[in-house]
Amino acid sequence: MAEFIETLLFPFSFPFMQRAFIITLLIAIPMSMLSCLVVLKGWSLMGDAVSHAVLPGIVIAYVLSIPLAIGAFCAGLFCAVSTGYIKDNSRIKEDTVLGIVFSGMFGLGIVLYVNIQTDVHLDHILFGNMLGINWNDIFITALLSLLCGGFMFFKRRDLLLYSFDSQHARAIGLPVKFLHYGLLITLSVIIVASLDAIGIILSIALLVTPGAIAFLVSRTFSNMLIIASATTISAGIIGIYLSFVIDSAPAPTIVLCLTAIFIIAFFVQQYRFAKLRKATIS
Repeated sequence: MAEFIETLLFPFSFPFMQRAFIITLLIAIPMSMLSCLVVLKGWSLMGDAVSHAVLPGIVIAYVLSIPLAIGAFCAGLFCAVSTGYIKDNSRIKEDTVLGIVFSGMFGLGIVLYVNIQTDVHLDHILFGNMLGINWNDIFITALLSLLCGGFMFFKRRDLLLYSFDSQHARAIGLPVKFLHYGLLITLSVIIVASLDAIGIILSIALLVTPGAIAFLVSRTFSNMLIIASATTISAGIIGIYLSFVIDSAPAPTIVLCLTAIFIIAFFVQQYRFAKLRKATIS
């Protein structure tokens, strides 16, 4: 029995695995909270847009020798603000604007990247480098996660009402513009926080899937937050552990675990609906 437990806990004996578990836990809760709001607000494409748009900011930050997080944040914020401006000053719908802006900025990032000499591998930017992070990366991630989590916790009721019905929120006097841009800034910051762990491409999975899973199986926002957080933490731990066992990259494995949980939740919901309809007919 002791030998089995020792074998089971063997991956935890490596420092790089310990750091991977820690950074996953740090980003799990704030990303889960934001995921619930993104799903309720219908901002899944916005999360995708911002996650792609940070690439040119990262490259420019590297050229200027400033922290990559600063460049990523500025680029993500520029994408979010410019999207809102174009939408408000044209007849083009928001999803169309998002497609144009994020694809344009992502293309700009690729062009800039291939024209500079850098020792930063593009795969690490796009898909994360969870097993190569250091304690300084963990500290920065913890700080950014704390800022995002704090904002969403203290403004959770206002953000919830804004996500459900922005017109009603404006009618009762809530600062809708502040909530709107506050949520966009939080979205940009949390993508920056997850940059080292899961990269800019796979971050969209953690911004959408946990909230979608929780939306399927819960009926209240508080339960939705709990389920989304528990799902992300569980998928993170299982994904990192499986990646060690099967010798795969941790971030994609985590995303696959989240996808599997979503499929299970979907079919469980379908089974419950079928059972309910059968009971109603009877």
